[in-house]
Amino acid sequence: MKNLLMLLVLANILYYMWEKFVDEPEQTGVMVVQESELGPPLNVSTSTTAEAAASVGAVLGTGKPSDIEALVGRSCVTLGPFKTSADADAALADYESQGMRASVRTTQGQIFVGHWVQIRNIPDREAGNAILAKLSDGGLGDAYLVPTDEEGLKISLGLFGEKSRAERVELQARSLDLNPDITPRMRDATVFFVDIGLPPGKGAGTMIEKYGEENVLLRDQATCPRSN
Repeated sequence: MKNLLMLLVLANILYYMWEKFVDEPEQTGVMVVQESELGPPLNVSTSTTAEAAASVGAVLGTGKPSDIEALVGRSCVTLGPFKTSADADAALADYESQGMRASVRTTQGQIFVGHWVQIRNIPDREAGNAILAKLSDGGLGDAYLVPTDEEGLKISLGLFGEKSRAERVELQARSLDLNPDITPRMRDATVFFVDIGLPPGKGAGTMIEKYGEENVLLRDQATCPRSN
């Protein structure tokens, strides 16, 4: 009797341990979720879909140019400013012959005249004439007095298209214990720009090599050509 009681106790202990450490198999079921836990409903905009379709149509040639710009961004280059319409027309013909869309645009602006070498802050004509004599003795006899409303009396040592020539004159004057400087001389005029639409995959590297980086406007600075 005593042995039977011990067996029953041992059996209960083993059953408890089995139930404690053996995982129950997963079962399918249904979870109840409150609607408030799902967050706000999603809004699907039909206008966005329509705009995307219009932009894709523009790429295929069925939409507006502005739709193309919205989809892939502008890919245009502006060359200039050109001083004469003949120079602008030559550039226009060059890129149109390469199959690019281009147009000439005219506006008022400033054009570069040359590098001006000058001596500023001349107190009066007597002091100016003394400096002119000194410049003449030093081989710079082309200098002359220039009265201005903004800066008073100045001495001009010349206007040069090439900066290297202007720098040589500046150094020559400095060797005479004078203090000249070089400034770009500009003037108001009608200027011409050539706006070019680049084909896909076409860059502006050759344009920069031909016209110089300062005369090739890219990205947001460029203007796309007018539609014909």
